[in-house]
Amino acid sequence: MRSGFHGEKTTQTSLAPLICGCWGRARIGRMEPTEMQEFSKQMKEGGEESLTKISLTISILAVLVAMVMVLGHRSHTEAVLMQARAGDQWNLYEAKKIRQDSLLVVIDQMALQPTVDAKATAAKLVEYKAHIAKWTADLAEEQATALEFEREVERAERRAVRFDLGEALLQISVVLSSITLFTRRRSFFVGGLGLGVAGVAIAASAWLVR
Repeated sequence: MRSGFHGEKTTQTSLAPLICGCWGRARIGRMEPTEMQEFSKQMKEGGEESLTKISLTISILAVLVAMVMVLGHRSHTEAVLMQARAGDQWNLYEAKKIRQDSLLVVIDQMALQPTVDAKATAAKLVEYKAHIAKWTADLAEEQATALEFEREVERAERRAVRFDLGEALLQISVVLSSITLFTRRRSFFVGGLGLGVAGVAIAASAWLVR
């Protein structure tokens, strides 16, 4: 009888750690409301709020990339259109220049050839010279317009270069800032934010090109 009693006591004693371990594991799996609040607080203190701000910053940078990209495309398109208009203007200039040169040849031939009606020839020469004078003024205007279109092409191309550079810097800033979400290293975010500011500044300077 005594030996059985001691055996039962020994069995109960050996089961105590097992029961306590199971109860501890069950308690870890089922967190109390106060424990959940404390866990949430710890997560926030660990940087969750910072990551939210970083994600918002990345979204803003992505929007800026899209805006600068559109402005760059518009500047390239403007340069192409102005180049076409400049080409048309130079073609018009060349056409009028050829007509003027041809009429000058006619005037020289009329002055060298004998004529039956001197008055009619003189009147015709006056008319031709009036055309020459008008076309000379037109040629100067056409040339000035064509040169202005070429200057517009150069300005549009310089603006496009700045928009493209600003877009590239903004895209790099988005990539660097995104790396922060995986590495949790703020140095990437600071570097990306710096590049983003530089990209915005360079893109904004395109409007100062004159």
